[in-house]
Amino acid sequence: MTKSGIRPEPQPGILDIEAYVGGRASAEGAGKVYKLSANETPLGPSPKAREAFLSAADSLALYPDGGSDELRNAISKRYGLAADRIVCGAGSDELLHLLAQSYLGEGDEAISTEHGFLVYPIVTKAAGATSVVVKEKNLRTDVDAILAAVTEKTKIVFIANPNNPTGSYIPADEVRRLHAGLRPDILLVLDAAYSEYVSRNDYEAGIELVATSENVVMTRTFSKIYGLAALRLGWMYAPQHICDVINRIRGPFNVSIPAMRAGVAAILDTEHVEKARAHNDKWLAWLTEEIGKLGLEVASSVANFMLIRFPEEPGKTARDADAFLMKRGLILRAVGSYGLPDCLRLTVGSEEANRLVVAALAEFLGKKVSGS
Repeated sequence: MTKSGIRPEPQPGILDIEAYVGGRASAEGAGKVYKLSANETPLGPSPKAREAFLSAADSLALYPDGGSDELRNAISKRYGLAADRIVCGAGSDELLHLLAQSYLGEGDEAISTEHGFLVYPIVTKAAGATSVVVKEKNLRTDVDAILAAVTEKTKIVFIANPNNPTGSYIPADEVRRLHAGLRPDILLVLDAAYSEYVSRNDYEAGIELVATSENVVMTRTFSKIYGLAALRLGWMYAPQHICDVINRIRGPFNVSIPAMRAGVAAILDTEHVEKARAHNDKWLAWLTEEIGKLGLEVASSVANFMLIRFPEEPGKTARDADAFLMKRGLILRAVGSYGLPDCLRLTVGSEEANRLVVAALAEFLGKKVSGS
């Protein structure tokens, strides 16, 4: 007879997980605050999405459609996809958890990259599996390193493309080379949370690869360019056999009516999306140039944020800069938890916020701002 414990204990490995901590939202002692730490769109949601959200007030006593049919049909219409190969969730994070729960277990391994999204190791360990983290090359996913790390225990490979927090991406041919090098029983998860911001000719979000494969899933979110982060809404496109698995274990009403209605309106309002993309194109380029002029290294980014590297010089470090900016109400994202202690991640904000950040960094470094 085994000795009873004095209280319920979690499964092995759960207490080894370091909880995810989001970007800060407040700056003590500052007047006006500019939150540039969570990659939120400065344009906010589509006015049509806001109206659709408010229209759901009369439905709060009702259970939502368990299959998110209206939303899946809107996504299907927007991208020309089969609706029965789409599953919606409470943010793409929920779908990542469900994929790990479904395809990982004790003794299995899942691969992610050294500066990849922190949720991948979390969902892996929560499923009882081992997280294998491979090196990147120049802040970029290294396909060869991933393929070299594959073992007989590998069951999932997680790739964020574009990657957060580096802003880098790998082109379609590299993604296809990665897929070609994996066994057919390994699930390749392409997290395309920032794909709407990318305008490179050699980039693909993953739709084409999913359509022609049995072991590829693409996840997407409404939290970024669509401005619906508060509603927790995401979706995935996958082979039907994977959708069948996820639909068996997800919550039966995992997407709320307000979220569904706002999501339908948001994804069909292509004009608002184009406006958000144009704003990001303009200010991403401007911030990259102006911050570079200050002598700081800015990693090339295709998303709505950028990684800024600070020198290891007393008084000029990333930690010093973070504290300096916080006092002025400018909240950036410290990324030491991503293995980048000498960097801060800056979300592209409003024109006012962007100009203030550059001016504050210039003051911090003791330099003048150009007149642009």
